[in-house]
Amino acid sequence: MKNFKILIVIFSSLLFSCKGGEPSAPYVYQSNPHYAWGYAEFYGAYYADYGIKNNTITLSLFSDSLGLTNDGALAGYGQYLFLEDVFISPLFNQLQEGKYLVNETGNPYTVYAGKNDTTDSEVYTIGAYITYYEENASKSKIKLISKGSFEVKISNDTIYNIVCDFKTSDSLQLKGTFEAVLPHFNQSLVQKKFVSRNKFYFKF
Repeated sequence: MKNFKILIVIFSSLLFSCKGGEPSAPYVYQSNPHYAWGYAEFYGAYYADYGIKNNTITLSLFSDSLGLTNDGALAGYGQYLFLEDVFISPLFNQLQEGKYLVNETGNPYTVYAGKNDTTDSEVYTIGAYITYYEENASKSKIKLISKGSFEVKISNDTIYNIVCDFKTSDSLQLKGTFEAVLPHFNQSLVQKKFVSRNKFYFKF
């Protein structure tokens, strides 16, 4: 039986090798994806030194073909929505029900647009953006979100229903939905560094 299993492994390897260098099919980007999982992180009054006393939250949503390795790295391919500066009232520490607009006021129920920023000669993508992860990493790309909104509804105190209606800086229409438990993590005691708070950020 053991030898039979070894033969199956060898035969499977030969089948794959016969396909030669056929490229894997590219990931098909969805303009209205369903985000299967995600989480939010609370940063408190992150911009208090800049006169904005409202609290901020980052929101990360992932398609089901993306996952985490044992050491916490992002793996797989798909779509990852990252909203870095979602503003809420100083009274709250979690994402609240309501409609959030993309603008630069820093008022509650707003989110900063995506942009590229330079800090110490390093370029960081900050604000709101979506990353398309390809199996071939060299083809992965980031799209900045420049306009639009997302709406949040909460049921049973734990299930978050999020509906997105964005437009990217190159005029791509980007919708998307999420409906699941949304864990919140308190990062308000983390030392402030005005660079991207995206744990899975990478450069192209």
